[in-house]
Amino acid sequence: MFSPLATADLDHILAHTERLWEPLRGEHVFLSGGTGFFGHWLVESFLHVNRALNLRASLTVLSRAPEKFLGNAPHLAGAEGLQLLAGDVRHFDFPPGEFGCVIHAATAASQKLTDNDPRAMLSTIVDGTARMIALAQSHGTRRFLLTSSGAVYGRQPDTVERVREDYDGAPDPLVAGTVYGQGKRMAEHLCALAAREGTVQYQIARCFAFVGPHLPLDAHFAVGNFLGDALAGRPMHIQGDGRPLRSYLYAADLAIWLWTILLEGQSLRAYNVGSEEALSIRALAKTVQQTLGRPEAIEVRQKTDPLAPVPRYVPDTRRARTELGLAAWIDLPEALRRTARWHTDV
Repeated sequence: MFSPLATADLDHILAHTERLWEPLRGEHVFLSGGTGFFGHWLVESFLHVNRALNLRASLTVLSRAPEKFLGNAPHLAGAEGLQLLAGDVRHFDFPPGEFGCVIHAATAASQKLTDNDPRAMLSTIVDGTARMIALAQSHGTRRFLLTSSGAVYGRQPDTVERVREDYDGAPDPLVAGTVYGQGKRMAEHLCALAAREGTVQYQIARCFAFVGPHLPLDAHFAVGNFLGDALAGRPMHIQGDGRPLRSYLYAADLAIWLWTILLEGQSLRAYNVGSEEALSIRALAKTVQQTLGRPEAIEVRQKTDPLAPVPRYVPDTRRARTELGLAAWIDLPEALRRTARWHTDV
């Protein structure tokens, strides 16, 4: 069972987006992926803003298991303006009415699925995007947000400190393990094709790495695993040599970025979403240890090859910063503290 998101986080989102919401007054919004990490933040921030500004708007959330969703988040049961729709994103039945905005955030971002059933991964991304576009085209939608991924750039060269939206790299199509990035590239291309067929505007958010409540502590996310280890009093295990570089944006800031890109972003102009503050996986583990005051050991499983390039996954976000006024307002140590506090309150 999940605790509600902290009021301080929801107020933070409202403070940085309040000027954006008037076009959604009385409107209907449709969201896929509402039960995932991104989705929980979008749902709760929407409901918070809807109450605070008396928008009288509504949010329809597509879920494969609405009962399970409400069982995990009972504080959302009966929330004003929230409707749940049962269905698979690839072939759900369209509800009646119009949806001024559509947010497609449903993605099976699972390493297990990538390894064991990459075809299902590709189908979920590509067929799901096609179905959501069809919904938008037939239901009076004006703005459509696709949560894409930094995986569309392929392997970031170690000579590129931060990857920009105009970087022309791509994942290798002959490597099965790149299916997630390949699918996201196709999803973006479907938006480009659809933009030629009507008046819907398509906003693209290329998302990198994040931390915050609702991020799993037992999946393939290093920061989640480290937090899970620290909170359980276990040693932190680094599966590789600890050198890869990542950056982490707090989920409340992520929600601000996504709402802003939806409501103010240019159509078919991709925006990187994430933090520019890079640190190694080893440094991340140390930061978790120090921030939470945990004495447990950090165990590195592989020896370092000093001749091997250092993998990077760090965005250049100047487009979002300069065009949309976005920023990483909450730093990593504070993000870790807030995430740990939420988990210990569950």
